[in-house]
Amino acid sequence: MGDVSDRIGRPTDNGQVGIIDPDCRLIGLHLYDGLFKVIPFDNKGQLKEAFNIRLEELQVLDIRFLYGCSKPTIAVLYQDNKDARHLKTYEVALKDKDFIEGPWSQNNLDNGAGLLIPVPLPLGGVVIIGEETIVYCNGSSFKAIPIRPSITRAYGRVDPDGSRFLLGDNSGLLHLLVISHERERITGLKIEHLGETSVASSISYLDNAVVYVGSKYGDSQLVKLNLQPDEKGSYVEVLEKYVNLGPIVDFCVVDLERQGQGQVVTCSGAYKDGSLRIVRNGIGINEQASVELQGIKGLWSLRSSTTDPNDTFLVVSFISETRILAMNMEDELEETEIEGFYAQSQTLFCQNALYDQLVQVTASSVRLVSCASRELRDIWNAPSGFSVNVATANPTQVLLATGGGHLVYLEIGNGKLAQVKHLQLEYEISCLDINPIGEKTNSSSLAAVGMWTDISVRIFSLPSLDLITKENLGGEIIPRSVLICAFEGVSYLLCALGDGHLFNFLLNLTTGELSNRKKVSLGTQPITLRTFSSKDTTYVFAASDRPTVIYSSNKKLLYSNVNLKEVSHMCPFNSAAFPDSLAIAKEGELSIGTIDDIQKLHIRSIPLGEHARRICHQEQSRTFGICSLRNCLINNDETEIHFVRLLDDQTFEFVSTYQLDTFEYGCSIISCSFSDDNNVYYCVGTAYVLPEENEPTKGRILVFAVEDGKLQLIAEKETKGAVYSLNAFNGKLLAAINQKIQLYKWMLREDGTRELQSECGHHGHILALYVQTRGDFIVVGDLMKSISLLLYKHEEGAIEERARDYNANWMTAVEILDDDVYLGAENNFNLFAVRKNSDGATDEERGRLEVVGEFHLGEFVNRFRHGSLVMRLPDSETGGIPTVIFGTVNGVIGIAASLAHDHYVFLEKLQSNLVKVIKGVGGLSHDQWRSFNNEKKTVEARNFLDGDLIESFLDLSRPRMDEISKSMGVSVEELCKRVEELTRLH
Repeated sequence: MGDVSDRIGRPTDNGQVGIIDPDCRLIGLHLYDGLFKVIPFDNKGQLKEAFNIRLEELQVLDIRFLYGCSKPTIAVLYQDNKDARHLKTYEVALKDKDFIEGPWSQNNLDNGAGLLIPVPLPLGGVVIIGEETIVYCNGSSFKAIPIRPSITRAYGRVDPDGSRFLLGDNSGLLHLLVISHERERITGLKIEHLGETSVASSISYLDNAVVYVGSKYGDSQLVKLNLQPDEKGSYVEVLEKYVNLGPIVDFCVVDLERQGQGQVVTCSGAYKDGSLRIVRNGIGINEQASVELQGIKGLWSLRSSTTDPNDTFLVVSFISETRILAMNMEDELEETEIEGFYAQSQTLFCQNALYDQLVQVTASSVRLVSCASRELRDIWNAPSGFSVNVATANPTQVLLATGGGHLVYLEIGNGKLAQVKHLQLEYEISCLDINPIGEKTNSSSLAAVGMWTDISVRIFSLPSLDLITKENLGGEIIPRSVLICAFEGVSYLLCALGDGHLFNFLLNLTTGELSNRKKVSLGTQPITLRTFSSKDTTYVFAASDRPTVIYSSNKKLLYSNVNLKEVSHMCPFNSAAFPDSLAIAKEGELSIGTIDDIQKLHIRSIPLGEHARRICHQEQSRTFGICSLRNCLINNDETEIHFVRLLDDQTFEFVSTYQLDTFEYGCSIISCSFSDDNNVYYCVGTAYVLPEENEPTKGRILVFAVEDGKLQLIAEKETKGAVYSLNAFNGKLLAAINQKIQLYKWMLREDGTRELQSECGHHGHILALYVQTRGDFIVVGDLMKSISLLLYKHEEGAIEERARDYNANWMTAVEILDDDVYLGAENNFNLFAVRKNSDGATDEERGRLEVVGEFHLGEFVNRFRHGSLVMRLPDSETGGIPTVIFGTVNGVIGIAASLAHDHYVFLEKLQSNLVKVIKGVGGLSHDQWRSFNNEKKTVEARNFLDGDLIESFLDLSRPRMDEISKSMGVSVEELCKRVEELTRLH
């Protein structure tokens, strides 16, 4: 392992090239213009001392090793200073550490030549892929064929002898190049169109006509090449997709479900693979069927016999009746009857019981019904003057409560209901549970009972109904649902209150004791708890105004919210037609749906077929505004057309489009309102990108209103440059236009129309690309001049510079973390933080933004936004930690959290202990990788922590955990708890 960077040299414009000689004699690297670095291998495969060779060609387009040469030989495709393209070959003389003129060269290739494909023996030579021709040459023979104009990005070899190659171009078309030959003589080239894939960055032919297409611009794919075309003439069949969010050019954080939880909507992909991606935490329910039903009070699924693996009946209870739905032959739900059930009353509980029976509890009775004949076999009637208020059952036991605090325990026999025990408690009973967990799957030795008046939950033993434990919950809200359940072999009692709070306790099954009491807030309405299983794992569904699925990971309870609005009842419904489904009662509707994989992030893709570059959300009109572009053919010329589009924020369909002028690009978009105007507008900043100009000299600010779901242009303002950034600022509009910051106010003309009028500005930037505001402060990220802080002075109507960072950083994004600290990302993949030095003794000190944190992220950040992808549970320690989300070119979504000092010190100590135990990939040093590194300097990371490294503590083996716990002087349990709290930030 070693460092291949050089102290001198200009990094290559066309990207780094790393190639290996086919005979494994050396590695070649082209990292800097004019230099070719050679790392030789010895015959044991060990790397030897590297050296550089001067390369005359400065504008290198591609370099490859050739096959079958006695000395390692490279082919170099380059452009000369007259923009002509040529191919040269060089032998690498390892002893002399120099190049020797190669065996052949080829001058004056296609102007668009950009890719070399070395051909294995017996043919040898190279294929040169241009924009309009494909050429094969090897010094002695030369063959060329014309192709449809395209830019080829990737190739993959099909046959070991190199007679067929797959080519992928920038419009996602896949071609097959065939080199026909007789022995070693090339007879011709042929190209065939196969079909369409994602825009390929790499192509790997696996075997049996299966190909992996890796894409930086869309989802990667596994495709099969068929012998016969489909009806569209394509030979390509997509077998599998692999999600890729990159490049994330822009994103916004919104709460689409209005549930207090952020979702990220990204502008992802490029070219035809452009899409919006909705990234959210939590669980999705995919609706399979639904029916309108008002006033549902309860739901239970029943099997038609104990041995049937699937559910047949869905019992739906209403205030004065019970209806039974069943799957018919057409896999539709239709109403049916179970003769022994009492249908003219609300069902409080029903359940499959032993001996092929069903049990139904209503206010007046408990009924035992045969599954086979569906006739009543036995009945227990409530004593006169009493009615059953709450009930629960399992296959062998029934527990119910009547008015006056009576608790009655029945056992289910074959055709028999026997009352075993009756107890009167001092208060009314609000909820019950006897869910069997532990050894016995059909009966429970414990009963959980929730009480009115003293607001307690009690554990009784069965069958004796002796009180074992009483836990006062405190407060004034009664328990509405209790549940005994087991996750990962650990027994819990869950107790939900009428105000959306949930208690969880560890439950000792032998003694009935409750311990380790914890409380979380899941919503604001009463919660009903039900278990269900998915993929052989138990989950609990908490139905309320903010439905949540509770599950366990690493013996810790986790809460994942569900993308549904209020849910009043839920039950598992595992029918033959809808396996592993849930029946869900919402306001006025009963639906059946399957549940997503229970995992952290869910990504939904909205393919646009064009490249979205900017996005923002407008709460009032329930829309997204995007700036996008698509390539269109006009008179056989391919041109880019740019649009401002309006999308519905629920369906994500285009509802309105405004086309920009020729050569006009959308650069920025915001939703804002102005002083003295109640309307909300979309403001779009544009630039005219003319081919002959280095930097745009004109642009526009467009102000749109959304009227009847359509974009209406209200005002436009011409600008003297590109409008790179827009911000709502004190009821006005702040724009960054080329090197200037300009403030506009919203003026009412005499004729009642509105216009933007320039108020004041601030010069002194090279290009002000990124601007954030807070109060009267303006933070500017410049193309080259790092971060500066400006202040708007109301009285004077002027903007002046307060402080700046005097380092040269090429910025890619900025964000304000708090009043004094600002976060920046720059183009060497680093993050840094600067602080306003208000307490400085001199003007010079106060005018300098002090760098307080530096860190190498290894990702090119395009945007920061305040927000969080998770519900902030008020009880958790992470509730108060502010977070910023960032999106990168590689499609990474990350979180930067601001920690309190003592929290930071603790985690920094943990990180330094972890670095000793966890080794980096390839033996790379963590400190070296995370060091802030640009052309000017390399310094160790400071005041930033590597969250991924800290969270990897949870994956360590127990002995490793103990080792770290010892050196920290903190118990393993405490360390796990603190690190798990961090994982809840994302």
